[in-house]
Amino acid sequence: MSTSLNGFTALVTGSTSGIGRATADVLAQRGAYVILSGRNAARGEAAVAEIRAAGGKAEFVQADLTDAASARELAGRAVSFTGSIDILVNNAGIYPFQSTVETAEELFDAVHNLNVKVPFFLTAELAPAMLERGHGSIINLSTIAARKGLPGAAAYGSSKAALDQLTRTCASEYGPSGVRVNAVVPGIIETEGVQAGLGEDRSAFVAITPWVASAAPRRSRTPWPSSPLTKRPSSTARC
Repeated sequence: MSTSLNGFTALVTGSTSGIGRATADVLAQRGAYVILSGRNAARGEAAVAEIRAAGGKAEFVQADLTDAASARELAGRAVSFTGSIDILVNNAGIYPFQSTVETAEELFDAVHNLNVKVPFFLTAELAPAMLERGHGSIINLSTIAARKGLPGAAAYGSSKAALDQLTRTCASEYGPSGVRVNAVVPGIIETEGVQAGLGEDRSAFVAITPWVASAAPRRSRTPWPSSPLTKRPSSTARC
């Protein structure tokens, strides 16, 4: 089975650092034309320069994803580079950890807007063309906090639980037409955002992970076992 992504275009949100950046690098290494997006233009352009220097194809679109309009705008700009998006990775997210009583409505709305509303409308914007072509892959970044209770993670965990259900629903809608929809459910990954959000003591989060350990995002040249566009459609919410 071929593992090449030559000829495919991928959009990875929140891809100037952390898991998103590592994902963009691997997709580029596999031959995909990668559209990176994020708020920080300097980091985005630096990421594109590194990918191109390694022989990959990449572009950067600066985007502050907060609502349906910003999601639609990003989709349109991403499509403009090659005419289509074959792989959508909904990675952008925020994860403030506060107790329920301390969480202001504005923060709750910001978490659910970026973690649920934006993936919903990016998918709604890009899926129709995938369905018309008869292939595509949509990958949502979830979290173990969506499945296990963790003090301080009410807003974050509930937003990702909603994303898990969105994944299952979209898989049931799009799978029969050849478009795969899956969610990746990592434990604790030592990104800049996690370190800033959880602080030094991450033991409570680490304790609920299956491996009872943390990991680091790895920008490896090791190929993935198979192409996200070569497997049969899935209706499960986890990879």
